[in-house]
Amino acid sequence: MSFVIKAAQLNVSKGTGGPFAAAVFETESGKLVSLGVNLVTSGGLSILHAEMLAFTLAQQKIGAYDLGRYDLPSHDLVASAEPCTMCLGAIPWSGVRRVIVGARDSDVRAIGFDEGPKAKEWKDELEKRGIAVICDVGREAAVQVLLDYSLQGGKIYNSRESR
Repeated sequence: MSFVIKAAQLNVSKGTGGPFAAAVFETESGKLVSLGVNLVTSGGLSILHAEMLAFTLAQQKIGAYDLGRYDLPSHDLVASAEPCTMCLGAIPWSGVRRVIVGARDSDVRAIGFDEGPKAKEWKDELEKRGIAVICDVGREAAVQVLLDYSLQGGKIYNSRESR
């Protein structure tokens, strides 16, 4: 998680996007497969969330749309914050077996981001699909990245409401 949070902090300090990062790792070996950072503002595309990039890059690298395919090692998604509605929807399709997150949805919303209409039972729904969820890993450091972004005037981009 510290690697992912550092990537989020670098994304903020370099001004390349929002205060979010995510990575896909092999579960057993801990080998990094891909890293994604939020590039919504610099890339000009609303889908360029860290999780979406991490999934895309991992699937391209491995050559499979299903990271949970029978002949592949299990994979984890490690994200600096809980997934928004869009990224949550992509998790079951990605094939990851575990999701590890830092900051909570409430932390992200506290600085002004609209994470979409996410079910309160999102963790249970993933777990029903065989995807374990671990929350609050490195939360304090992840929240600090959010606060740093907000304090330096980082763009809070919400549909039809960007400032």
